[in-house]
Amino acid sequence: MTARLLVTLAIVLGVTALGEFAGSQQWQIYADAAQLVVGTAAALICFATARSRTGLQRRWRIIVGVGLAGWALNRLWWLLQDIVVPDRTLTMMSDVGFFILPAALLAGLLVAPYTRPRSVPTSAGRDQIALIIDSVLIAGSLLALAYSVVPRDWFRWDAQPTSLIVAAATYPIADLVLATMVVLLLLTRPDSRAARKPLALAGAAIVAFGVTDTLRLVQLADGPLPPWQSAGHLLGPALLAVAALSSPSARSQAPADTDEREWLHLLLPYVPVTATGVMIAINTGAGNPLSPFEAYLGWLGLGLVVARQMFTIVDNTVLLDRVSEGQRRLHHQAYHDPLTGLANRALFRERLTGALGTRPVAVLFADLDDFKLINDSFGHAMGDRVLRAIAERMQRCVSPDDLVARLGGDEFAVLLDHTPADAEPTGHRILGALREPFTIDGHTMVVGASIGLVVSEPGEPMTADALLRRADAAMYSSKRRGKGALARYSGAHDGGPNADLPHLLAEALAVGRPAAAGFEVFYQPIVRFSDGATVAVEALARWTSPVAGTVHPDVFVSVAERTGLVAAIDDFVLGQACTDATTLAAIYGRPIDVHVNVSAARLGQAGLEESVVGALARSGMPASRLVLEITETRRIQDITIAATVVSRLRAHGVRIALDDFGSGYNALAQLHSLPVDIVKLDSTLTDVDIAPDRAEALCRSVLAICTDLNIVVVAEGIETPSRAHALARVGCPLGQGYLFGQPGPLHRLQQPTLPSQHTPPSSAAHLAS
Repeated sequence: MTARLLVTLAIVLGVTALGEFAGSQQWQIYADAAQLVVGTAAALICFATARSRTGLQRRWRIIVGVGLAGWALNRLWWLLQDIVVPDRTLTMMSDVGFFILPAALLAGLLVAPYTRPRSVPTSAGRDQIALIIDSVLIAGSLLALAYSVVPRDWFRWDAQPTSLIVAAATYPIADLVLATMVVLLLLTRPDSRAARKPLALAGAAIVAFGVTDTLRLVQLADGPLPPWQSAGHLLGPALLAVAALSSPSARSQAPADTDEREWLHLLLPYVPVTATGVMIAINTGAGNPLSPFEAYLGWLGLGLVVARQMFTIVDNTVLLDRVSEGQRRLHHQAYHDPLTGLANRALFRERLTGALGTRPVAVLFADLDDFKLINDSFGHAMGDRVLRAIAERMQRCVSPDDLVARLGGDEFAVLLDHTPADAEPTGHRILGALREPFTIDGHTMVVGASIGLVVSEPGEPMTADALLRRADAAMYSSKRRGKGALARYSGAHDGGPNADLPHLLAEALAVGRPAAAGFEVFYQPIVRFSDGATVAVEALARWTSPVAGTVHPDVFVSVAERTGLVAAIDDFVLGQACTDATTLAAIYGRPIDVHVNVSAARLGQAGLEESVVGALARSGMPASRLVLEITETRRIQDITIAATVVSRLRAHGVRIALDDFGSGYNALAQLHSLPVDIVKLDSTLTDVDIAPDRAEALCRSVLAICTDLNIVVVAEGIETPSRAHALARVGCPLGQGYLFGQPGPLHRLQQPTLPSQHTPPSSAAHLAS
């Protein structure tokens, strides 16, 4: 581009210098001929380059090419007139053809492919009108300013007709408007540097035209301009040709200072208006009255300012509408579940808080039964579609005044703050609606739910959280009774099935001594098939509440996951298991490994590494004997962060296991992403004695993959000798299940007996060392 520009300038300079030798008598003929050649060449270049472009890049080149062609044809007419009628009288009609080029340049600038960063979305036509108004406003202000300071004797218009003077003045005025438009585009419409080059070249061409047009206006009575003064009519078309030859560039994003450019776009037109107003006020104050031309420019500027303000008012109105719409959208997003469109926990709690204390309210708390199986069997995308279908059915079961919310995962709640007496019938309608099979993409599935019901007592001070805990407790009462039913809350401390489990669990873990609140650790052996030796035990939490009695692990672990208390349970089991390591070694006659469950959600949270290191330090247990099992009750949100945490734990000597591999979220992808040492096959993959063909083939495949990755495999759910023998036959080294012993407290542990399988030692033999 630089070389092309330098060559162009050299050619123009040479042609201009050559005109000096033509003599003053031949200046006009030479100038017309040279400008005809340059204008024609520039037009042809614009048309030629347009053929290889598309869209706006093609359009503006064609428009400018048409303008240059019209300008060149008018030059041809002038050349013929100069030859045939050299002493003709110039009139306004002689210059009409030259107006084609400014009009074409205006049209080209209005469709120029520049970036238009606007805080308010507007049409291209609206932006174009605003650009014209701003350009005319600035140009008019500069013109008025120049008119008030330039001496009148500079203009040599003696004996020239008014029409010719008007025509000659129109050119520099048009050039000023166009040049102003280019400056506005370059200052307020950012784009890549390559995309701005053609616009800058077009601006330079307009300035070149403007200089020559202004000199012609000033010296109108002196005849043709000499070559150096008329060089702008050569340089202008040449620069437009260089602009057309510029290479297209990929559109870039608006830079980071878009807001500053927007302020510049708003304020820039008023700077020259203010300066002009100050100058006119000074002149008027000095006793110089306004001329009719200055008065006309003043009224024109005032009208344009008013028009510009109207655009600004429209912009502000549209912007306020956008802000209001954005606020409504954000409010909806903040208070509604994005998947189902139902109210979320925040809106439900807000409505519940507002209703409590003013009237009796009823809350239904629904938890889907075994919904995890749908995700495991059909995938999470299908699970999401089922959740949306469930939300629709629940909405149909309640009145418009009731609020249905999705509190998270597979938990829903219904607030009946106008008709609490209808809560129980509504709950049964929901249960009946959910029992109807769902058919999606040819798959038929049935989803059950357990529902807890609580009704606030008149006059009883109650918070929204407390009422939700009661509904939650009633829901778990329904689950303990067999699922798929509705249970009504009957009291928080009656010791019965309606005990408030979230509250009781929080109290049990808050004292810092979970064992005093009924928590203890049970152990289940992990056995080597080749000789029946116990090589490890899995530590499992058990809870017998002084109020609620024995609570099933699935229930209190699920409650702990939802209430953020699972880390406290994990740390209790970890500390107790490390402390019991010495006793376990005495029971089995040698040191054995201890497996401790860790929720997958903790891999993305702080504190896990510190808890493990602290437990090992306090107990003196070797880190190589500790195995952390990643349970799959929650999805690992960030696998990269989880892999980093796992690597740091392994650096301490701790080994990592994937629990329930083959179900839930633990799958081959985690084997690829997480550096694990052990895989525990879910019981759904270990039924090789029942389905020997498919199950055995699948089990062999997993074993082959794990062997290649140097990962030890433990088969879960071993309840019969036939399954143990079948798994040993396919090469599985270790097993765990009721066949070898149910989970029990430390004092009940004993060495399980299993006939030797006579299989060769596996890669897991180091576990028994």
